[in-house]
Amino acid sequence: MKNKTTLLIIVLVFVLLLGGSYLLYNKLSPNINADRLAVRDDSQNENEQSEDKTDDNTQNDVGKKDDNSNDDSDNTDDTSQKKEPAPDFTVYDKSGMEVKLSDFTGKPAIVNFWASWCGPCQMEMPDFEEKYLELGGEINFLIVNMTDGTRETVEAASEFIESKGYTFPVYYDTDSSAATAYYVYSLPTTYFIDSEGYIIAQATGAIDGETLQKGIDMCTE
Repeated sequence: MKNKTTLLIIVLVFVLLLGGSYLLYNKLSPNINADRLAVRDDSQNENEQSEDKTDDNTQNDVGKKDDNSNDDSDNTDDTSQKKEPAPDFTVYDKSGMEVKLSDFTGKPAIVNFWASWCGPCQMEMPDFEEKYLELGGEINFLIVNMTDGTRETVEAASEFIESKGYTFPVYYDTDSSAATAYYVYSLPTTYFIDSEGYIIAQATGAIDGETLQKGIDMCTE
């Protein structure tokens, strides 16, 4: 009987440890790729558009090599080095006024896609607020809310921003113009755009202050 009791205790402890590990993983997993920052070029945009046409459920950038192209590894394609123009889009401010990305030409821009129900979005916002207060006069911050009208509304998003005391500019993508133009399929997603209107880098998932600064440095150099 004593052996059975001991065995039962061991099993219970093992289960508790496993459950604790699972909860800890779920809590920390949004930060696993926190420092991932991908450099963008025009060839990536072409891949995204091609894959979007062939399979709406596939969002990975997977390049396909032509069987007849044997010299790809030796020759550098000039198109792969082209900068990718940032697609224009239309969003709205809290009062319903129309705002376009092209309205901000002339300064670097950070376009961040978020929602109030998104935990990783909430985690990175303090760093965005800090950088906005520091660099808001030099860089355009467009914090774009994914406003679908059901899970996320202008009212819910606005209340969240006000409750946290954030002062960065928030815009509402009620027509899905921005999300469609940038193939946003997960939140948060951040784009770094230079002063000439080209996408320099992209981050998918929550980023920390250090990674945010790296993106800023890339689009301002």
